[in-house]
Amino acid sequence: MPTIVVDVMPKAELLDPQGKAVAGALARLGHAGFEGVRIGKRFELTVADTSEETLAAVKTIAEEILSNAVIEDVVGIEVASSEAAR
Repeated sequence: MPTIVVDVMPKAELLDPQGKAVAGALARLGHAGFEGVRIGKRFELTVADTSEETLAAVKTIAEEILSNAVIEDVVGIEVASSEAAR
């Protein structure tokens, strides 16, 4: 069965405390050159088909349920094969 992957990230203008903590840890561990880290969410939805109707429903679900429009943006919706999504 196909899988649709939805990626959600905090809005660019908002602080990302988790990302800041990871960036600090990278620097402390000697991994230089990272200017910043942002942490988001990934959702994998297994579907029966990838018709236009299904993709439209996923877009609606991503915007209304999987993300908080006040603080997050849906940055990607893509169809992945079952093996690639795992």
